[in-house]
Amino acid sequence: MTVTAGTVSEALSAASDALEAAEVDTPPLDAEVMLAEAMGVSTAALRAGSEGGVSPAAARAFGAMVRRRVQREPVAYIVGRRWFRRIQVHVDQRVLIPRPETELLVEVAVELRPSTVLDIGTGSGAIALAIADELGEVAVRGTDTSAAALDVARANAERLGLTDRCEFQLADASSWRYAPTSRMWDLVIANLPYVPDGDWQRLQPEIRNFEPREAVLGGPDGLDHIRALLASPPDCQAIALEVGMGQAEAVEKLVEAAGFGSLERRKDLAGIDRVVLGRSR
Repeated sequence: MTVTAGTVSEALSAASDALEAAEVDTPPLDAEVMLAEAMGVSTAALRAGSEGGVSPAAARAFGAMVRRRVQREPVAYIVGRRWFRRIQVHVDQRVLIPRPETELLVEVAVELRPSTVLDIGTGSGAIALAIADELGEVAVRGTDTSAAALDVARANAERLGLTDRCEFQLADASSWRYAPTSRMWDLVIANLPYVPDGDWQRLQPEIRNFEPREAVLGGPDGLDHIRALLASPPDCQAIALEVGMGQAEAVEKLVEAAGFGSLERRKDLAGIDRVVLGRSR
């Protein structure tokens, strides 16, 4: 798609039509976010100036973004960042894009107010950094099997000024084990891959074609990585795991078998059991 310089409303209309034809879920919203990025303004300012003009340079940048979105590349990768709770994290194809439902893990941490947190499968560092941001007096360690993902997480910590509360460490790729330590953690949280392998082809193109496959798939039933973690869990007072639709009951049994009790489930905004929480007996 070629976007020529015109008014904001004209550019948004043309882009929305192209995105709708490409079967993008939210064409107007995506167009707004990308045009605001191209023009270097907020979406609120963009709406307020809808009859204003779009410079040729901004139109070219916007056109390039729209072409990427038509190919179903996620907006977060196109603009290079994503809001998560109160912070904005930079993301690219080295890491999974943080989802709104994952904020439940941060809510658990805010509720329990731990002094030490281990975030397993940290990816962009969004969960660890959000906890550090909201709790203040807390020590958080994020681990991941991907060195490339940890580069993103560390850069986010530097940019957000949270390196004094957050550290990141490479984990054992064979079992998702946290780095060896004798430390007892107040809370362990994990958003490990949990999509069953057989569901891959049914996922949206945004996921299949752009997000890291290894951060999505969790084996035949989606629970391979969770089983590996719970087969030798870190010493902790509580553990909270994000799970997929229909997985909560099976994960509860795994958590209980690993020595945790007082099991709880937390639902996301769609009413899906999304987090399983267990406490040390």
